[in-house]
Amino acid sequence: MAEEITGKKPNLREVYADIIGKEPDPREVYADIIDHPHWVSPKHPPMSLYNRAAQFAPFAALSGYDDMIDEEARLVDNKIELSEEELEELNRTLGRINEAIEAGEKPVLTIIYFVPDPLKPGGVYEKVTEKIRRIDQVGQKIILDRIVSIGGSYMEIRIENILEILEEE
Repeated sequence: MAEEITGKKPNLREVYADIIGKEPDPREVYADIIDHPHWVSPKHPPMSLYNRAAQFAPFAALSGYDDMIDEEARLVDNKIELSEEELEELNRTLGRINEAIEAGEKPVLTIIYFVPDPLKPGGVYEKVTEKIRRIDQVGQKIILDRIVSIGGSYMEIRIENILEILEEE
């Protein structure tokens, strides 16, 4: 605006000196209270340094962002698809197990199976060694002799998720 009136650019040092020169000296403005003791409330106890610092602590503007990053970084495995030969071997093993169960035995087996991840594609492989209670051919699952809930339900493994069955000797 000064340039429009005078036709020349203003000298910034002169402008700042002019502004600073107009500011009152704080020592003069607050001279009447500067030497008074610090006021303490009779009602409220003084706040601890920890709580005072907490007022200025950063807050999570993106709540849940750290959880999302951790979830994305969590590794999962892909499900291994069995070949025709491996599926046939698994079916033969299941047939032998079913015959043993019908004969009154409860064979102890180690099963390696896939557990799908509920949040993202993939999952993890787990290994369990347990007595086999029965094979549900309609539901396509193996019921183990391990109680997994208060209601008394038994652990179940879907046959489609089984990678390998190791028979105990």
